[in-house]
Amino acid sequence: MKSIKKNIILPEVVIESVAAEGKCVGRFEGQVIFVADVAPGDVVDLRIIKKRKSYLEGRVEKYHHYSTLRSQPFCRHFDLCGGCKWQHIQYPEQLKYKQQQVVDNLQRIGKVALPAISPILPSEETRFYRNKLEYTFSNKKWLTREQINSGEDVDRTALGFHMPGRFDKVLDMDECHLQPNPSNAIRLAVRDYARKHEMEFFDLVQMHGLVRNLIIRTASTGELMVIVQFGRYEESIKGLMNHIKEQFPEITSLQYIINQKLNETYHDQEIILFSGRDYIEEEMEGLRFRIGPKSFYQTNSQQAYTLYKVAREFAGLDGSQVVYDLYTGTGTIANFVARNAKKVIGVEYVPEAIEDAKINSTVNGIDNTIFYAGDMKDILTPGFVAEHGQPDVVITDPPRAGMHPDVIHTLLQVAPERIVYVSCNPATQARDLQLMDEQYKVAEVQPVDMFPHTHHVENVVLLEKR
Repeated sequence: MKSIKKNIILPEVVIESVAAEGKCVGRFEGQVIFVADVAPGDVVDLRIIKKRKSYLEGRVEKYHHYSTLRSQPFCRHFDLCGGCKWQHIQYPEQLKYKQQQVVDNLQRIGKVALPAISPILPSEETRFYRNKLEYTFSNKKWLTREQINSGEDVDRTALGFHMPGRFDKVLDMDECHLQPNPSNAIRLAVRDYARKHEMEFFDLVQMHGLVRNLIIRTASTGELMVIVQFGRYEESIKGLMNHIKEQFPEITSLQYIINQKLNETYHDQEIILFSGRDYIEEEMEGLRFRIGPKSFYQTNSQQAYTLYKVAREFAGLDGSQVVYDLYTGTGTIANFVARNAKKVIGVEYVPEAIEDAKINSTVNGIDNTIFYAGDMKDILTPGFVAEHGQPDVVITDPPRAGMHPDVIHTLLQVAPERIVYVSCNPATQARDLQLMDEQYKVAEVQPVDMFPHTHHVENVVLLEKR
């Protein structure tokens, strides 16, 4: 590593494969170099921008040859935006790399015996597949080099996504291919109104301003939720909210938040209903799921159905089992499998989501579910199990950090016959599988692509008691 210094340019490096976090890897004289925004098969000159003990990081200075695996990016913001970073790679190739990511994590981190891993299930829709997006207002729009050098007076207000690695800069979006219309039209209408009426765009460094955040949720039912987050209260808020209501009468739920905290999270904030209902509804196999402003729901509605069918199949239910659904959210999985179970107990951290879960059971005529709100490691105790019965099957769908060690410890004590582990992070999933390996074997593995054009992959694992 001593022979290669920072800022040196390495000529004609062949990009070999995809690595962690969506970056690719090449080698120069045996030394590993991680590079973003390239494709396997590219031949490039690289400038070394970081030097670590066991690897280097590089930035492309020149392309000598473009990979045959490349695809033409469809978004005008591709070179700048931090989303959809795999647009330049053909979708079938993306699926291969995601499949390999699951295999690598389970083998290298989990180090457990594995069955044959099923081929990844692709997403039918590869654009406009997200049902939720959050946009940030900023008074410090990201400027291109050309804009800076032009010397022209440029409007510095923006409504869009944070620039990669820059919390203080926001890319002003003209069009986004992640969410179906009228998402783009709503964002542009809100931005243009705020500019025209000189509403103060938020300063992400000084942490003050009026218009702060825009959340848009679309449902497969056609229902639509819009939430605007403000940094303080002013009478001008009503003008903007009325403008949204009048321009987009199709909005089912129009709400706003006054958030004076130093971050944009709003699960601890009051949400004020301006117009319509305070929820929207999703539908799956005839079941209706109520989604509130604070509720988690899988962000790819169509693939959520695919994912839940896999989880239900792995659970192997015949109507006689007691099922625990951990990290249940709004009870979508719990209610989805309830018809095939004796009883389902759902546990979730967010109280509002649990209230939605209970309502979802009621409106769908499901009477064999029970839901509890609280920290998983505090609720899932031997006493809880004694009260509600020994689970035959546990379905767990934790956040990216995986399951808390206390939760795993209790699971091993409770020892259900089957555990269905749904994960959005195969690395933490693999870690947890290793912790359970003494008592449970991996029986089936099914990757599911929920997020086309990104490196993210969902994975479902069936664990059976040894």
